[in-house]
Amino acid sequence: MDAIEDLADDDEAFREDHQDIQARAQGQHGCVVVPYPDPRAGQKITNCRAANMEYGAHLANAEENLYHPFASKMDWEVARWAKLCGVSSTALSDLLAIEGVSEHLSLSFKNANELNAIVDHELPTGRPKFKREQIVVAGEAFDVYYRDVIECVKSLYGDPDFAKYLAFAPQRHYSDEDETIRLFHDMHTGKWWWDTQKKLDQHSPGGTIIPIIISSDKTQVTLFRNKSVYPVYLTIGNIPKEIRRKPSRGAHILLAYLPCTRLEHIANKASRRQTLANLYHACLSRILAPLKSIGLEGLRMASGDGALRRCHLLFASFIGDYPEQLLATGIKFGECPKCDVDIGETGNALATLDEGNLSFVCACSEAGIKPIVHPFWEDLPFANIFRAITPDVLHQLYQGLIKHLLGWLSAACGAAEIDARCRRLPPNHHIHLFSKGITGLSRISGTEHAQICRFLLGIVIGIRLPNNLNGGRLLRAVQGLLDFLYLAQYPCHSSETLQLLDDTLNLFHENKDIFIDLGIRSNFNLPKLHATRHYSAMIMMMGTTDNYNTEYTERLHIDFAKDAYRATNHKDEFVQMTCWLERKEKIMRHAKYINWRRAGVKETEPYHSRPPDMTFRRLQSVAKHPSAKAISIEKLVEDYGATYFREALARYITQISHANDPIPLRSQTLDALARDVHFPFRTLPVFDKIKWLSVDARGHGDATATLDCVHARPQRSSGSGLRPRRSDTALVSVGGNPDVVSGGIEGVRVGQVRVVFSLPSKILPLLFPPTVKVPDHLAYIEWFAPFPSAPDRHHGLYKISRALHGGEKIASVVPLGDIVRSVHLIPNFGAVVPREWTSDTVLDNCDTFWLNSYIDRYTFCIFK
Repeated sequence: MDAIEDLADDDEAFREDHQDIQARAQGQHGCVVVPYPDPRAGQKITNCRAANMEYGAHLANAEENLYHPFASKMDWEVARWAKLCGVSSTALSDLLAIEGVSEHLSLSFKNANELNAIVDHELPTGRPKFKREQIVVAGEAFDVYYRDVIECVKSLYGDPDFAKYLAFAPQRHYSDEDETIRLFHDMHTGKWWWDTQKKLDQHSPGGTIIPIIISSDKTQVTLFRNKSVYPVYLTIGNIPKEIRRKPSRGAHILLAYLPCTRLEHIANKASRRQTLANLYHACLSRILAPLKSIGLEGLRMASGDGALRRCHLLFASFIGDYPEQLLATGIKFGECPKCDVDIGETGNALATLDEGNLSFVCACSEAGIKPIVHPFWEDLPFANIFRAITPDVLHQLYQGLIKHLLGWLSAACGAAEIDARCRRLPPNHHIHLFSKGITGLSRISGTEHAQICRFLLGIVIGIRLPNNLNGGRLLRAVQGLLDFLYLAQYPCHSSETLQLLDDTLNLFHENKDIFIDLGIRSNFNLPKLHATRHYSAMIMMMGTTDNYNTEYTERLHIDFAKDAYRATNHKDEFVQMTCWLERKEKIMRHAKYINWRRAGVKETEPYHSRPPDMTFRRLQSVAKHPSAKAISIEKLVEDYGATYFREALARYITQISHANDPIPLRSQTLDALARDVHFPFRTLPVFDKIKWLSVDARGHGDATATLDCVHARPQRSSGSGLRPRRSDTALVSVGGNPDVVSGGIEGVRVGQVRVVFSLPSKILPLLFPPTVKVPDHLAYIEWFAPFPSAPDRHHGLYKISRALHGGEKIASVVPLGDIVRSVHLIPNFGAVVPREWTSDTVLDNCDTFWLNSYIDRYTFCIFK
């Protein structure tokens, strides 16, 4: 017995240490910022005219007409709609050709051609124009469309929307005054920027580093004709990652369209691959050539607020999937682009090019790279392509390891049983219910893999393995991989959480042999699994993985490739695509100028970079008007399942009315007084859902979005059938501290929300003393038992069950503000799931559940 108690105490101590680590990683204990020791780094030289002022100087009548060159606000809004909302030129011309439309709207253009002429000739150039150039490789010429890389960087660096957020010098962030626990988040907090600044200072002190981030990825733009484009994107590390990862903020710029040829006339496959690699590097070498001198010498550049600095444009990181990483580095398939090749050996091999083709090929083979003639990174200052390769969460984890894991689990547990469990999961805002299961899905996207990860561990708990093998190792292997996936995506890491990241990877490796014992795998020689060993080092080097996730750059394909291609007539498309994009960017730049003019000159608060936290900073929201204005108590009991609504509300009224009593009421006295409460109403207004909306906590001007939701609705007819009753589960505060990360799980319990309602204001004086402040909204909750002292040791999930008294459910009425957020419960299915259970009834059918800690990052932080 003593041994069991000691084990429980150890688990509790570990969980408390883990919560402290989480809190420190989020900067909740404070953040100590250590600036770069040389104050000249990133220092402003002088001031010039701010970007919006400079833009306005190019407009002739900007003072008299805010919307110039457009005649009026209506003129501008129609032009903006036409260029940004996907309207084709033909559709716009047909609309304006309707008699009276152009006249009634008082437009200065009568068709799409006239609008294009205004945009082309009268709006100032925002971002650089595209150039077309031929690159000759192996005696064949190829067209490449690209922009001046220096002008692209200037447009991003000088964007007035980013001016207050830019980072100009490296910093070290710590969570403690002793500077022992270092924090990593944005790129300027990583080691690369600090180390490179030291190297730059030896050559040219006082410079401002502009980290260049390049991404390339071929994408298909048609469904049938297999038409592809090969865009190259550029962004800079000075812009905070929260802005860079949002396509709507325009922090990425299309740098080039590379040739998409397949070189099918070259019969030898090895020669074809080598020629394609040389073409890729020849194009990027031409595009990035200006960086070779500017990187060392520097260039005076103005940020959006007009501050001039001497900027050094340095290639920092390359974002791409595994084939793109191999193409950029020249590494052979199956090998690691980060640890198998030494940069010194590579340089020596490339230097043998002048000694003849045979010597060059042999030297490259010995160095472990392909024979690439002048790779694009060869002469870039301070560049190391092998260190520049960044982790790829989308392809390495979601589309790589998780895809493998799904196949392994299907083979181990049986596809039919896994699918049966998927169909019987209770609904939740964060959970996508796969009504046909997950094992039969094909061409699964990264988003779908992310949705599957949210319940994958819970559905294999208790499942029977072949040959009666112990399932503990399988659960620990799955837990290790999922924990690694979630930890790898933290927006801020500390030296402690990076150790946790390595520990979770070790947990998988310690238990992965279960798949060999099951006959599913013979080895684990997977490049994507090997790549996980580099995550901790790369986070310390370049910042957290949301600085360079390919998920964000692949989203850019919609704007810069697919939509651009659809806007063409599919003949000589690149000329039309680049023209369409330039016009769109001009309109977007003019919109920024107009918004600035409307807002007027305002003094803005200085922005200080700080670690992003994972606290639940969200605004609880309920509809202004009830979903149903008058629902009787009988209907609440029958249709909503609020069996003990009368007793719970009477008890709440009594408790609130005596809240200020000097001596708290005992339970028996409270029950006795509650029995004497009479309701002066027959019906109540009821609301179907509670929402939590995002808060722009970091001051980046982000739009409001719904981040969480709890439903409490009755069964009702909908279209052709019945919409089943839904009563979601939620975390409810019982200790007065809604911040569970800092307060711990002792202050919360799980409850099932049956009804959300309000008491009419006219009856409040009849129920409560005048000194009592009654919340606007209340909720009827059916409770689950408190959390156990520690999660299950095999898989790390907490086991909970219904709270019962004398075999009856325990229910309460609570203020809506006590509901912290939704939670998801996974039924304890056992060895075989009962087939009579359904997704709609499983919360009532099942007795015990596992609390799902993977529905989002916040829940993971709380319960891990």
